[in-house]
Amino acid sequence: MNKTHILVVEDDPGLQKQFKWSLEDYEVHVAGDRAGALELLQRVRPPVVTLDLGLPPDPANASEGLQTLSDVLRLAPATKVIVITGNDDREVAVRAVGQGAFDFNEKPLDPDMLRLIVARALRMHELESENRRLMDVGREPLAGIIAASPQMLEVCRRIERIAPTQATVMLLGESGTGKELLARATHELSPRKDKRFVAINCAAIPENLLESELFGYERGAFTGAVKQTKGRIEHADGGTLFLDEMGDLPLSLQAKLLRFLQERTIERVGGREEIPVDVRIVCATHKNLKALIAEQQFREDLYYRISEVSVQIPPLRERPGDSILIARVILNKQREIQKSSVRDFSPGALTAIDLHEWPGNVRELENRVKRAVIMAESPTIEPYDLELETPATIGFKTLREIRESAEAHAIQHALAVTGGQIGKVADMLGVSRPTVYHLIKKYDINA
Repeated sequence: MNKTHILVVEDDPGLQKQFKWSLEDYEVHVAGDRAGALELLQRVRPPVVTLDLGLPPDPANASEGLQTLSDVLRLAPATKVIVITGNDDREVAVRAVGQGAFDFNEKPLDPDMLRLIVARALRMHELESENRRLMDVGREPLAGIIAASPQMLEVCRRIERIAPTQATVMLLGESGTGKELLARATHELSPRKDKRFVAINCAAIPENLLESELFGYERGAFTGAVKQTKGRIEHADGGTLFLDEMGDLPLSLQAKLLRFLQERTIERVGGREEIPVDVRIVCATHKNLKALIAEQQFREDLYYRISEVSVQIPPLRERPGDSILIARVILNKQREIQKSSVRDFSPGALTAIDLHEWPGNVRELENRVKRAVIMAESPTIEPYDLELETPATIGFKTLREIRESAEAHAIQHALAVTGGQIGKVADMLGVSRPTVYHLIKKYDINA
């Protein structure tokens, strides 16, 4: 049976031997300084490290040990580090725990206590690993989409059904909800996946340049047109063209785009040649196109051409649990990019993330977490690091509390609908009359 790897960072040969026989049930690797410890850390990937804070070249102080602790947690944030200190170094040990160490053990070593602390650290590492594994299950129902809420999973199922077809797709939703990611997923799941995915933001390009950007232009078509240039539509030939912010497309271009969708041919600006183009169109907007049609700001015939299938993407506030799931993924990504020692969110931060309305959706969440990773002064992100209010209560309702709240609401609603007729309430809720009376009494409801 393979033994669990433990890394011991200790420069005293006598203590090295003591660690080895005290931890004989494990595969013990020994390093005498910071460089050796970091080399073994990346090669062996031990779940637990014991770290003597008095390391060379400054064994009389804890500076080298604390720096090693910081480096270990930066390179392997899930690793549990047990710091080893002298009898009079409790203040330094507490400081190390505040910096992210799992626990500390004082010299002289007590083998039984050491084994107990190591076993507890290993168990915590296993529990956290299992938690991450469970969170990863179904975390990406589509490439790039992080979701577990029923609302978003249903969107992903719709994309999976739509993608293999040739239907023109309209993605509707607030800014920052992931419309481009869903458009790319549609392309990757389609028969066109080996061809180009070309995206253009209709709101980001000035109106006088958008036509040539979409359709291309011939040499001499206007001042500065020194050579023939293909547009985005031509570049997407055989693949998928993603028109983002479609609601901002100028009326002057809507007619030309409609003709392309009907005829599947284009004419470059300044040209007369009709060029056939085979492209699948996916559009997106955060605007209400039907309202724009009523205001004569958007063509009704174009609307029906680009929305053969429409998919409404829910905002983050309507996706229970997804904000925390996405925040953890962003944290792990930013921790690597920023080389940060930040390890996790505090319970208060998780509650604040769950309660926040996220008007900017995933884009706002990403910005806040990225800023928190950069600015956090401890290994745990707090609500103030995210610039969110600290919640009055930390944590989540128990299943019992949720069930009781739902029962009380259902009884109140049924009583209102039936005018307080207990028999009809019982029939509506599929329970007996005595059960209805019991629940009315339990929740102190005025019948």
